Amino acid sequence: MPGTASRSKRSWWIIGVGAALIALAVVLLTTYLVIRMGLFNVAADTPHSESVFWFLKSVRDQSIAVRAKDIVVPSDLADTQRISRGAGQYVEMCAECHLGPGMKRTEVSRGLYPRATELRRGTGYTPAEDFWVVKHGITATGMSAWGVTHNDESLWDTVAFLRKLPELTPDQYQALVKSAPMTHGETQEMQMPKQ
Repeated sequence: MPGTASRSKRSWWIIGVGAALIALAVVLLTTYLVIRMGLFNVAADTPHSESVFWFLKSVRDQSIAVRAKDIVVPSDLADTQRISRGAGQYVEMCAECHLGPGMKRTEVSRGLYPRATELRRGTGYTPAEDFWVVKHGITATGMSAWGVTHNDESLWDTVAFLRKLPELTPDQYQALVKSAPMTHGETQEMQMPKQ
């Protein structure tokens, strides 16, 4: 009877594999039909369902964490000069969408979905993750990949400012922004080695 048990086991294995293949085919066909029929609404003025929002947020957060894990964080993120340069970068690159302490929502920030995080409340990411997001952006969210136009030093300045931002009052924010170099070129000049 040992052969009968072996055949029975093999039959169950074949049935299990067949069921898994059928389930996979159903998932693929359903996905194809959802895409082909345009059932998923990509409009920025229509929020996702909670399950879709959770799924997209989970994919985003895990993707960022995996890609940022080996990034070495500079030890001088609390340096006042770095924070000041980052304030200028923030106003130039980020404030229109992510706002700042005391800022009212802009036309751009109102039209984004998912809504841009108000960074005065913090990002919820590590400095390495913040750097990765600022450098590479996030697809299909409006978050630009600033590494295309800015060097890593400038991006770390931005991260330094992001780390400081939640501590700032509206008056402190305005003072820091007013004293910061206000253009990408000015910031780049400040970072060039003196000869």
